[in-house]
Amino acid sequence: MLDRLDPLVIGECVADIVRLPGEADRVHPGGSPANVAYGLARLGHDTTLLTQLGPDGHGRLIRDHLAAAGVEIRTDEAVGPTPSAAVALDDQGHATYTFEVGWTLGPVVLERVPLHVHTGSIAAVVEPGAATVLAAVESLRAGATISYDPNVRPELMGERARAVARVERCVALSDVVKASDEDLRWLHPDEEPEQVAERWLAAGPALVLVTRGGAGAFALFPNGRAVAEALPVDVADTVGAGDAFMSGALHALAAHGLLGPDARGRLHAVDRDTVADVLRHAVASAAVTVSRAGANPPGTEELREALARN
Repeated sequence: MLDRLDPLVIGECVADIVRLPGEADRVHPGGSPANVAYGLARLGHDTTLLTQLGPDGHGRLIRDHLAAAGVEIRTDEAVGPTPSAAVALDDQGHATYTFEVGWTLGPVVLERVPLHVHTGSIAAVVEPGAATVLAAVESLRAGATISYDPNVRPELMGERARAVARVERCVALSDVVKASDEDLRWLHPDEEPEQVAERWLAAGPALVLVTRGGAGAFALFPNGRAVAEALPVDVADTVGAGDAFMSGALHALAAHGLLGPDARGRLHAVDRDTVADVLRHAVASAAVTVSRAGANPPGTEELREALARN
């Protein structure tokens, strides 16, 4: 069984510039795929991130941050500014973003074929780089399981119908999909999030995970539905919460031997108790992250302690 993912994550890095009234800007390494890569590395997986980073201060900050967790960084060697996002926090720590992002990822030759691939966010919808991402997922899928998080950023999604079509193409290529209820409401405002999740499950994935903020999360899978409550926590901010949920879920799926191409059949036959355990790990990982500033997911011992407390 594959209990270590050693995954390839494809997607953007973003410098999150947190701005609070009366305080100096704080810059945190971010970008949804980069956060997932960092979270997986902190949980003991030999993670490679295929991304773009500029030769600037933000790029150096992000490189050092990812390298400290053991993430191997691969780029297409394009030169441009590191993407950034101004992050405004309300009095409850909830984040809103203003982006300065370009995404032009070109093809990169990989030395090894990964057994699991994760992608999502703007990397899968913003052209011209999104075409590279989709081509990579399509070419790698025969030898790898695929996970996907649309992580909708309305300012960057472009025309809604085109964005929806691209998101649902990625869903159909994936084995595991995670989205927030807010993502689903933006993509399909005339449907309830659970209706969208049911359609997505029917399109091919084995597992669709939906986060609901303080209301917890639910999962749909071929054999049913599972629910997890959010853990009680003093929220510092919500930056990176969904990404920590994703890395925690993938970590748990790997521990159950449900990722990698040889596990695809088992994943599609997953039982309720296993899905409940995956949700438990994912929710605990997110709880640790929101308890402190920035996208700062737990390491293995921190996750173990969070699970033991709840």
